[in-house]
Amino acid sequence: MENILKRTFLITVLISVTFFVTNLMAAEPTVITTVNWGHLILGLFAGLSLFLFGMEQMSTALNKSAGNKMRSILALLTKNPLLALAVGVFVTVIIQSSSATTVMLVSFVQSGLMPFSKTLGVVLGASIGTTVTAQLVAFKITYLAYFMVALGFGMTFFAKKSDLIKYIGEALLGFGILFIGMKLMSNSMVPLRSYPEFINLIKELENPIMGIVFAALFTALIQSSSAFLGIIIVLAKQNLIDLEAGIPLVIGTNIGTCITALLASIGATRDATRVGLAHILFKIVGALLFIGWIHEFSQFISYLSNKAGTVEPARRIANAHTVYNVGLAVVFFPFLKYFEKVVMFIIPEKKSTSNLPLLEVKHLDDSLLNSPSLAIDVARAEIARMAQNIRTMLSATIIPIISDDFHNDDEYPSLTLIDGILFREKKINYIEKEVKRYLIKVFQRGLSDDQAQEAYALINIAQDLESVADVVSKGVVPQISKKRASDVSFSIEGLEEITIYHSKACKQVARLHGALHTMDPDKAQRIISKMEGYLHLESDYKMLHLERLRESRTETVATHDLHTELMDCFKRINVHTGDIAKTLTEMGHLTSSE
Repeated sequence: MENILKRTFLITVLISVTFFVTNLMAAEPTVITTVNWGHLILGLFAGLSLFLFGMEQMSTALNKSAGNKMRSILALLTKNPLLALAVGVFVTVIIQSSSATTVMLVSFVQSGLMPFSKTLGVVLGASIGTTVTAQLVAFKITYLAYFMVALGFGMTFFAKKSDLIKYIGEALLGFGILFIGMKLMSNSMVPLRSYPEFINLIKELENPIMGIVFAALFTALIQSSSAFLGIIIVLAKQNLIDLEAGIPLVIGTNIGTCITALLASIGATRDATRVGLAHILFKIVGALLFIGWIHEFSQFISYLSNKAGTVEPARRIANAHTVYNVGLAVVFFPFLKYFEKVVMFIIPEKKSTSNLPLLEVKHLDDSLLNSPSLAIDVARAEIARMAQNIRTMLSATIIPIISDDFHNDDEYPSLTLIDGILFREKKINYIEKEVKRYLIKVFQRGLSDDQAQEAYALINIAQDLESVADVVSKGVVPQISKKRASDVSFSIEGLEEITIYHSKACKQVARLHGALHTMDPDKAQRIISKMEGYLHLESDYKMLHLERLRESRTETVATHDLHTELMDCFKRINVHTGDIAKTLTEMGHLTSSE
């Protein structure tokens, strides 16, 4: 039913647009005496709506087709700033929005997937990547738009089994609708070519400062630099603005596009806020560097365009947009480290005055829900936090087992050792619920079969980790309290067995934490193989303990319940980690096939 409604909607829109465009072209007068403002505004906003709809359709489809590779792309960011620049260009070309790329960076920093220092090169690259859209819309290929819509629709409708073909079809469909919207805006503006009041208004924008401010405000309002660049190019195609008037608008739209990242960074961590600040500082400083050289820059672009045989004003403005952003990247790239220091100076580190943190998640970000692979990735990072907290909890339990030392928690000095363990258990319970809630939202956005299996597996892993935390807090901790209340001591052999088996359980949790970070099936497989060995070891220790009971050793008899309960808890942890590792190996096969 959903597909039928979608088909009907698209066909209705295309027929309506075709009819409207045809009427506009047929009704175009040779001399303009009056302007039908209702007709013009309707056509302009209908065209802009189709442009934005097509852009969103194309961006979403490209993002889906390449989203599963985003993890390996992000891994490149750890190499060097030049690769970060290249990744910024590539990702922005894929998702067709520098704002979306920067918002993604805010999310990655907020979620701990990358440090702020690694984002600066990506921000510069994103500015270059977004110029591809302007270059595309400047070409006169509207006559292909209907063919792209028909082809894209056919691929989308008939691609029942291949997700890739479906996504490519959706991208072509969006691309075609985008150009139909451009054509509609262009035809709507024809009457303005000889309308005196509008021409006078355009002349006002030839003032560089006025042009930059107007473009920045308008772009911030619609939150799409590509859409406003489309309007600029439409104006140029109708010969309403020339290159020198278009350059300030290009600079202004580069500033206005920062509003999206700034809004995304509100309420985020300080590092994430720095990403939004860095984005707008790049643009403002770049505008200040160019504002006194607009005439010379215009001459330079004209020279390059003449050499390339480009005479259309729209193409020249697109070229100016490309050269401007590439120029900014070249100017700023050598000084990224100093730029980072400036941003750090403006937003310095802030020391926490609270003894205990709030129960919160660090990685989950709703802005990533439209990129399923990234949303799944941050959920996995949050689950890795659960494993890290369990690792700390379990490691701490051995201290009161082997001694009477009940010193305070190392991380939270205001808490006792036991209270620190119980506090982390509350954190784990909270994270597990939030991860489940988040992944359910991911399911609702539409996933491929592999992504759905991966998300479901993560929900199971989160639940299993919560069970491990329960074993520590509800199994091990009560035994510690019993030991302290009864004032008994383990035999030398019994204490050694408990200590060794505890260390084995700790190693398993540590291995699991590492496997969750890297999603390496080999690491998960090592956990499984170790689990089998540790189960045999527990059986051996059980036989030794029973042998001591037969000998009626006083300490063994007195601590029998404590000994068996503790060993059973560590055994259960070993089994749980093994089960989680088995799930991880299955997930490893899914991610390796993406």
